[in-house]
Amino acid sequence: MALSFCGDEGQKAYSVEKGVLNNGCFVDALNLVPHVFLLFITFPILFIGWGSQSSKVQIHHNTWLHFPGHNLRWILTFSLLFVHVCEFAEGIVSNKMMETNHLHLFMPAFMGFIAATTSVVYYHNIETSNFPKLLLALFIYWVLAFITKSIKLWKFAEFDVGPQHLRFCITALLVALYGLLMAVEINVIRVRKYVFFANPQKVKPPEDLQDLGVRFLQPFVNLLSKATYWWMNPLIIGAHKRPIELKKIGKLPIAMRALTNYLRLKDAYEDQRSAEDPERAPSIWRSMYRAFGRPILLSSTFRYLADLLGFAGPLCISGIVKHLNSSEVIKPDKVKVRETYFGVYFMSSTELLQNTSVLAVLLFLALVLQRTFLQASYYVTIETGINLRGALLAMIYNKILRLSTSNMSMGEMTLGQINNLVAIETNQLMWFLFLCPNLWAMPVQIVMGVILLYYLLGYSALVGASVIVLLAPVQYLIATKLADTQKSTLDHSTDRLKKTTEILKGIKLLKLYAWENIFCDSVEDTRGKELTSLKTFALYTSMSIFMNAAIPIAAVLATFVTHHLLNSTGPSPSEAFAALALFHILVTPLFLLSTVVRFAVKALVSVQKLGEFLQSDEIGDDSWRNGDMSVSLEAFKKQAGATKAINRKQPMRYQMDNYEQPTRRQMRPTETEDVAVKVSNGFFTWGSNLSTLSDINIRIPTGQLTMIVGQVGCGKSSLLLAMLGEMQTINGKVYWSNWSETEESDEDIRSKNRYSVAYATQKSWLLNATVEENITFGSPFNKQRYKAVIDACSLQPDIDLLPFGDQTEIGERGINLSGGQRQRICVARALYQNTNIVFLDDPFSALDIHLSDHLMQEGILKFLQDDKRTVVLVTHKLQYLIHADWIIAMKDGSVLREGTLKDIQTHDVELYDHWKTLMNRNDQELEKDTELDSQTTLERKTLRRAFYSRETKNQIDDEDEEEEEEEEDDDNLSTTTSRRSKIPWKVCWCYLSSGGFFMVFLMVSSKLLKHSVMVAIDYWLAVWTSSKTNQSVGAGTEPDYLPMFIVLCGAGITLCLITSLTVEFLGLSAATNLHHNLLNKIIHAPIRFFDITPLGQILNRFSADTNIIDQHIPPTLESLTRSTLLCLSAIGVISSITPAFLIALVPLAVAFYFIQKYFRVASKDLQDLDDSTQLPLLCHFSETAEGLTTIRAFRHEARFKQRMLELTDTNNTAYLFLSAANRWLEVRTDYLGAVIVLTAAVSSIWSLRYGLPSGGLVGLGLTYALTVTNYLNWVVRNLADLEVQMAAVKKVNSFLSTESENYEGSMDTSQVPEDWPQQGEIKIQDLCVRYDPMLKPVLKHVNAYINPGQKVGICGRTGSGKSSLSLAFFNMVDMFEGKIIIDGIDICKLPLQTLRSRLSIILQDPVLFSGSIRFNLDPERTCTDDRLWEALEIAQLKNMVKALPGGLDAVVTEGGENFSVGQRQLFCLARAFVRKSSILIMDEATASIDMATENILQKVVMTAFADRTVVTIAHLVSSILEAEQVLVFSSGILVECDSGPNLLAQEESLFSVLVRTHK
Repeated sequence: MALSFCGDEGQKAYSVEKGVLNNGCFVDALNLVPHVFLLFITFPILFIGWGSQSSKVQIHHNTWLHFPGHNLRWILTFSLLFVHVCEFAEGIVSNKMMETNHLHLFMPAFMGFIAATTSVVYYHNIETSNFPKLLLALFIYWVLAFITKSIKLWKFAEFDVGPQHLRFCITALLVALYGLLMAVEINVIRVRKYVFFANPQKVKPPEDLQDLGVRFLQPFVNLLSKATYWWMNPLIIGAHKRPIELKKIGKLPIAMRALTNYLRLKDAYEDQRSAEDPERAPSIWRSMYRAFGRPILLSSTFRYLADLLGFAGPLCISGIVKHLNSSEVIKPDKVKVRETYFGVYFMSSTELLQNTSVLAVLLFLALVLQRTFLQASYYVTIETGINLRGALLAMIYNKILRLSTSNMSMGEMTLGQINNLVAIETNQLMWFLFLCPNLWAMPVQIVMGVILLYYLLGYSALVGASVIVLLAPVQYLIATKLADTQKSTLDHSTDRLKKTTEILKGIKLLKLYAWENIFCDSVEDTRGKELTSLKTFALYTSMSIFMNAAIPIAAVLATFVTHHLLNSTGPSPSEAFAALALFHILVTPLFLLSTVVRFAVKALVSVQKLGEFLQSDEIGDDSWRNGDMSVSLEAFKKQAGATKAINRKQPMRYQMDNYEQPTRRQMRPTETEDVAVKVSNGFFTWGSNLSTLSDINIRIPTGQLTMIVGQVGCGKSSLLLAMLGEMQTINGKVYWSNWSETEESDEDIRSKNRYSVAYATQKSWLLNATVEENITFGSPFNKQRYKAVIDACSLQPDIDLLPFGDQTEIGERGINLSGGQRQRICVARALYQNTNIVFLDDPFSALDIHLSDHLMQEGILKFLQDDKRTVVLVTHKLQYLIHADWIIAMKDGSVLREGTLKDIQTHDVELYDHWKTLMNRNDQELEKDTELDSQTTLERKTLRRAFYSRETKNQIDDEDEEEEEEEEDDDNLSTTTSRRSKIPWKVCWCYLSSGGFFMVFLMVSSKLLKHSVMVAIDYWLAVWTSSKTNQSVGAGTEPDYLPMFIVLCGAGITLCLITSLTVEFLGLSAATNLHHNLLNKIIHAPIRFFDITPLGQILNRFSADTNIIDQHIPPTLESLTRSTLLCLSAIGVISSITPAFLIALVPLAVAFYFIQKYFRVASKDLQDLDDSTQLPLLCHFSETAEGLTTIRAFRHEARFKQRMLELTDTNNTAYLFLSAANRWLEVRTDYLGAVIVLTAAVSSIWSLRYGLPSGGLVGLGLTYALTVTNYLNWVVRNLADLEVQMAAVKKVNSFLSTESENYEGSMDTSQVPEDWPQQGEIKIQDLCVRYDPMLKPVLKHVNAYINPGQKVGICGRTGSGKSSLSLAFFNMVDMFEGKIIIDGIDICKLPLQTLRSRLSIILQDPVLFSGSIRFNLDPERTCTDDRLWEALEIAQLKNMVKALPGGLDAVVTEGGENFSVGQRQLFCLARAFVRKSSILIMDEATASIDMATENILQKVVMTAFADRTVVTIAHLVSSILEAEQVLVFSSGILVECDSGPNLLAQEESLFSVLVRTHK
């Protein structure tokens, strides 16, 4: 058939006798002109002129949005494209009605489509290169198109073509769109003045884009990229080559930073404080709405649009199925009266919607749009939620900095509460924001759905809907129950963790005493309780999943059964499947509604807590205190108006610069003002109305050393805090002198803003930072000064021990230092600061005598006094009073005396004498102390031991070091890439197998069965409904379908229950087994394992990883299997109905494979970043709350705020990118889903031409295709989550491969005599010992013989192998040569349990466990009370224990913290005595005891252990001078062996050398 533009029906098509414009074909041709014009102009510009564009603005992002009306233009262009498609479709359909082809019906539409596409590409390119003059071409195009379309419309109207005709509607729409686009273009000219005006407007790009650090471009890219997250492609695909790091995700745009949002929220909050009612608490809800209401409304709009479009799916399906069937019957009738004008056919508006192909395309477009809107809505809420969280965190932080100290110390606000606010409440509110559009979108969705169902199926639909609605409260109940069980699980698991931590800390003792199993059982016991509550948790979870899966089946069942009973004719396939799809749509909001309601309730609670916190007491506004915060906020507001004036290099710093480090003051011209601080008749209190300090009148002389002394608890520390303004003043005044007579103008500010005070608290407070950062504390680094400070505090030896010197991280997350080391660092911080006043609160409390002397001489007297700084020192060491320039003696909260030592000597003799006697006592202690090797050496030794063992691990903190190393070996990208995108099948298999094979089999089979039954139900429905339409005559065969349908539905519901239960319980049994194995492996591991593996790493396995295995893997696994099987069954159903679909499936599958592959890697990286940035943030909060007084004394609030804002922004950036990546994935999988629906629809329509499936089956296929779109992204998301969670299993697994100690031994327990070892005779023959087959031996060929009952001393320098020998007695180390024979039995042959339970040892560091005293002495419960009392009496503890409440059952807190170190050591002695063994080994047991106790100990050992063998390992040689035999070791070799006195007699002996050096 010939193609001709105007059709081939004789000459009249081309005749123009009625006037040129009255020939329809000519008008259509005229419409081609603008399109062709645009293509001719733009193509050369797009292809040629691009390279030579010189005027490109140099800017690194091509995302610079600068033409006004940008978004509107994109929306209009998209609508234009859609209308062109409609026009084209209409033209084609009309053309089929004509005898010959009329090209003019669809050709202009096609050209219009191409021109519109070109226009938007062209516009985008002009915009990125910022060359607005070229927009003129577009302007001309819109004008021409508007004119030609208007002519066409006018002609239609003239010939009575009205809105009842589709072509008229389309043309009218096009005219409107062209008109609007023309208006947009005119607006650009008006604003930018790029043409027709003399001076075009210069535009600067937004500040964020000039800053290369901003990588989050969502707010700046064009609309298409915004909707599809196209800008994320490089990041997500790049993640494959190398991991995403913090550098890659850059900074947040200014609008999303915590500071910006904090100011928004704060303004909204403060604005509610009205003048007439200043006491009323502002409502947090209202401030949240004011600050963040608009984006939430926008998101809700998107959500409503998406929900309404969601209903297009079922309606289109019903349309397609209906018209497929009808089109079979009635072929388009040529006889029908055709409406022709202009000699061509005009279609009526409704006819288009009856064409199945058109419906299929409409369905596709509706899906794409719905998904785009939905993702946009999600994104907007998430962004707002993140902004809100940032604002809340900043608000809480500012409040923390202003909290009154009494609140913290009186326990109204505990650290735990503050941490909860930060970690839990803000997140609750953020989640509530994420979910809150659901609160008002869901009811609308449900109502709409029910109305549509009613329209399809009549009353029976209401029955089905009521089933759904009635079961929703049950869902809610289950959800609340879930929350409760989770709480109880949490309690049990913290309990279990506490026990585990204790075991791991005291593991050496447990092994030496053979008590592992007792403690292991107690942990297992707690774990049992935890598992019981986990079982209930699993039960409720599976109920919730079951409800979710079973409700739609029940609803469908109820609906169709009632429908069958009410109507004699069943529903048609079109109605039935539309109803099915609707039920699927309805279930989701109802399932989610329970969650949303739960979150809303939680959010209410959170807001209430937040409100209470924000209303709690703040620190008093002392005269100098108010200047601080208000100034900087005012200054900031001034600048906020003029943001452009900010110096770009440090956009965040400006508002913080209002505080500067106080400079060194010049020497004062006159020394008149010699009082630094003065308190006049002060009464201060900690919150209650009772004054803690009363009637205080003191002065602190400038540049002098003032000491404050008094008994414990007489208010010395409180006095310092009162001067710092931390206490509440009832009466009186603290006056800080100011040293700036010159700057009279600033006088008022200066008096308010006292200088910063260097303050060292009694309880040392460290930051999570390096040692150097802890000491400099934000001051500039000055090498000389730093060195001097470190020497004064004698920190150098400690720093040398740290693995990275003073760059080692210390603090909560870093390395644990001992009390003395921490305290010295705090003092060093106070010394280093450049402040005029230094407050030191009992800096000597944790230091031994040498160090405190050194600190007093070098640090305080020399370093501080040379600088003429004013020092206030609180101390108990009266021997330092002679150095004081001024003394303040306190008693019971008031000042007893004030003056110099001379004054007190003359005026208050009694006090002076009292001091003197105390000083004498101090001096005796001093002498005794010098003999004792100081506790510092011990501290350093423990530190060294901790690191020595760690160095063997080469400082590898990373637990996945194997992987990391592999990656570094081969740097060619392909291998690393494949490794990062592989799914860890091995680990998954290990997880499943630890759940038990039967459970796995049950899970797989029940899952498969369930999904086959689900398909069967829908298939049966299809057959049933189709049969009704086909056999309208034979009514006898009807009812057979119903019983089968009921049976299938019932089976489906029971299978849902079974599968949800099996998955949860599979997870539970896996968790049980994994934890059990892990605990047993670790407790029975050799001691070497604990030396190498950091405690934190082991604890992580028991806390975080076990938690993931317990609670997170099962639901993820369930969700993954369910969504995967749904997608697979859907694809199976579609391809079995229309095999043609399989051809289209191949490219789709490839696309899906790549999307999931890229996404999983990127998601894992971003998740890691989110986790790793969250920890420092939480730590910073708890750190600040702990060190409040210090921060405020130093006046470093602003610096800490700055740090908090940085940490919050970093965490928010990671979280934003993570959620944007999720949106990236979902948009892509949703579009894939939409393509699947389109291909399914098209292939079924086409195959119908060949009469393959019945209408019912097509409906079935399309309904299934619709579900795929919902579940595709879940497959990928769950895969990614599972991969992250499987890492926990992998880590636990890596510990399961550790070797256990050989507990068996070659002898049977029965062969060992009951009372072995009786005499306690020890033979050591040619003994060689090493810690690990890889390491060098620590003892080489040692031979010794110890007689029964002998007292033996072992000595040698550090690292000579003394302690290793003591471990060898217990077979704790690898004895690879030689043997130890005790009472005739080689100990290597004994079972470990027997050997270790028959010997006893006292360790160097005393270990006590939480529980009772009885439990600590005798965990096995074998001894009588008398025996225990006897042991306590020998250890000199009887009287003390008698005095305790409960006696033997008195409580011992964790680590024995409620006893002093000396007492703990004595308990360990008693423990050794309870076990009446004939051999006692003391490993440096007297290191932490004062002289008096040590003498007692020595006596006890001599009397109580008179007839037993005692081996003492001494680090003070003086304690073994009298020993009957002394073994002296040097680097693993036994050098000398003789009695103590004999060895001393030899001048040259190593023993006498050791004695001389130690004296």
